[in-house]
Parts: sequence; structure tokens; C-alpha cells
Amino acid sequence: MPSASTGASTTVGAVSAVAPAASSPTASTPSAVDTRVAPGGPGYRRMSLALFLAGVATFALLYSTQALLPLISDGFGSTASTASWTVSAATGALALFVLPMSALSERFGRRTVMTASLVVAVTVGLLIPFAPSLGALVVLRAVQGAALAGVPASATAYLAEEVRPKALIMAIGLFVAGNSVGGMSGRVVTGWVAQEWGWRVALGVLGVIAVGCAVAFRLLLPAPKHFVAGSLRPAVLARTVRSHLANPLLRRLYAIGALFMTVFGGVYTVIGYRLAGDPFSLPQGVIGSIFLVYLVGTVSASTAGKLVGRLGRRGTLYLAGATTAAGLLVSLSDSLPVVLLGLVLITAGFFAGHAAASSAVSHTAKEGRAQASALYQSAYYVGSSAGSTLGAIAFHAGGWGGTVALGLLAVLGVVGITVAGTRAARARRALTPAC
Repeated sequence: MPSASTGASTTVGAVSAVAPAASSPTASTPSAVDTRVAPGGPGYRRMSLALFLAGVATFALLYSTQALLPLISDGFGSTASTASWTVSAATGALALFVLPMSALSERFGRRTVMTASLVVAVTVGLLIPFAPSLGALVVLRAVQGAALAGVPASATAYLAEEVRPKALIMAIGLFVAGNSVGGMSGRVVTGWVAQEWGWRVALGVLGVIAVGCAVAFRLLLPAPKHFVAGSLRPAVLARTVRSHLANPLLRRLYAIGALFMTVFGGVYTVIGYRLAGDPFSLPQGVIGSIFLVYLVGTVSASTAGKLVGRLGRRGTLYLAGATTAAGLLVSLSDSLPVVLLGLVLITAGFFAGHAAASSAVSHTAKEGRAQASALYQSAYYVGSSAGSTLGAIAFHAGGWGGTVALGLLAVLGVVGITVAGTRAARARRALTPAC
């Protein structure tokens, strides 16, 4: 993960990174007669299904090795921390390429960038099972992650330009569902296939499934009718990025997203090793099925809006941090049902916190919202990459307790940043003269 999620962990981040793009200069402005696709209108189902399949392919490939790490370690004779780079390389590369891909989609079109991204990603996916060494596997995964960045950087912007507002929420929801299904099913499918035929065959099967999704996506997605190409202006993009990074509130939100994902990425990267060893000794298929816990995240993310309305964003972040910390502590048990309860709490806490933080980014940024959200997504995937590697290192050094300690430190960071933000807000209000 995620996602974050995710299956769903990745879904919130993907949407938040590009949803505001409709307000960019390239987005179409509806005229008196809105010619964009209406709910249930011609092309709407094709468009929605195409983006659903793009989401499935993207997030199934992105986290394809996560459930297979114990087998990859055995296959190459490597440690958990070394094998975890097959996850970190993909998510880290995606984090680096979200902004460049977003800029390319403004110039060359959303459909073109998404198609090219999927073609490169699935081609690499078919080569990955033949990687002769762990180093080669890591390099291929980095290339795959960089390519996949084009989908979350373009998908929701495409929908915002081509679909009427009343149909937009449902269309985005289907894309989000595709992200969730891809992130979760990719791990579950590879787990069960690997149990019978090994991790290479599992990744090959997933690659073939992704090819099918990519081909169907290209055949189904209608050509854009409202896209207006913009120019690539690196200087303008750089100024916008610097402006966002100079905003202390946005910096805090980026850090919170990264820290939550550090917990989540570390836990789900290492959990397979723990469940494969004593006292659990679970088979690979069952370990892969553990990722069905992600469904809890879908519910948690969808109810985060109600929590924010009741508790405020800061209150929601405190609750999310407390829930995540409780889950980490509960997961120290040697009872499998109790460990699963811990994973449920960690997942619920992560998704609630991530949803609250990502929504606050768009609320905070008054200009350049697409870039502000893309920066959040970059930070989010940097956290995923760091969590995967650091969680595995902590596990190698101190077992599951080491991974839990890392997670608790990250949660403490979330709480500390939130407290600092609360104090800063109070100080600003105290300095504001009453009207």
C-alpha cells in the first residue's frame, strides 16, 4: 500500500493528486450547451469501464511483489530488507514521476499519456518474471513504477474534462474502485498462484491480466473532445512547486501523509515474513489473502468525511493516529485472530488519516491545486517507499517488534506535527484583530 492502499490506500492519493486539474487552463469550460458526457449518456459506460480497468492494471502491477517478498527472498537468497526494494523502487519512482507525467499530460493529452504509461508498464511486467537477479528485478520495478505514474497523473483530469459534473463523482468512484480492486486482487492472486507454481509464474500471470486490462482500456476509452493542449513551462511549474513548499501548512500535510504511509508500507511489506514464520507458518496463498483486510480501508476512507465534519481535520488526525498506534500494539500478539484485529485497526486508522490529510491539501491550496495535490501524492509514495525499506530493516534487526517500534515513531511524528499545526493556528488567530 497501500492506497493505500491501498488498494484503497492508493485510491485516495491518486484522486487527490489530479482531481483539481479540471480548474487548469487546459480544462474545458462548459458553454450554454454542455457537450460533455452525461450520466448514462453515449460513451459514459465505456469511459467508466476503461478507467476502472486502468486502475486495476496500475495498482495490481505497482504492488505486485509485496505479497511475494518471502518467496523472492528465498529465491535470491536475500534478506527481507533487500527484497523490499522491489516494492520501494516502484513506489519511489512513481513518486518522482507524478509531477513530470502531469505536465506531459497537459501537453500531449491525458489519453495519450495513460496509454503510453500502460504500454510501457505491462511490457516491463512481462519481462519481470525473467529477471536473472534481484538487482535486475529492482531496476525493472523502478522503470515500471515510473511508467505507471502517468495513470494517476492523468485519469481524473481526463474525466473532469470529458464528463458533466453530475456524472463526475460516479465516474471517479469507478476509477477509485479499480484502484482498490487492483491493489488488493494483485496481492491475493499472486499469493495463491505462487503457492502452487512459484513467484515468477505468479508475476507472469499478473502481467498477462494487466495486458488484457490495458488493451481493453485503449479500445474502450473514447477520444477526448474537450482537451486543449497547453505548453510545457518548467519555469512556471517550478514557481508553483516552490510556492507550495514554502507554505508551512502544506508542508505539515505532506509530512503527515508520508508518515502515515511509512507505517502502512512498513507493516504490509513485512507482515508476510512474520506470518510465514513461527508461530504461524501460514502458506503463501493464505498470506496473500491477508490483504483482503484492505476492504476495511475502503470503508474507513469513505466515512472519513463524516469524521472530519464531526471532529474537524485535526480531531480526525488525532483519532486516526490513536487507532493506528493501538493496532500496532495489538499486532504484537502471537494469536493470529488478534494480529488480524491489529491489522484491521492499522488499516482503518491509516485510511482515515490519509483521507483527512489529502482533502486538506486541496482545501488549503488556493492556486495551483493540481500541483499541490500532486506534491502530496509524491510525499505519500515517498513514505511508501521509505516504509517498505525501513520496515524491513527494522524487522531484520528486531523482528516484528522492530517494525512496530518504527510505526509508533511515525505515528508520534504525526501527532507532533498536528499539535504544532494546532498551536500555529491559534497563534495566527490571536494575532488577527477582531472586526
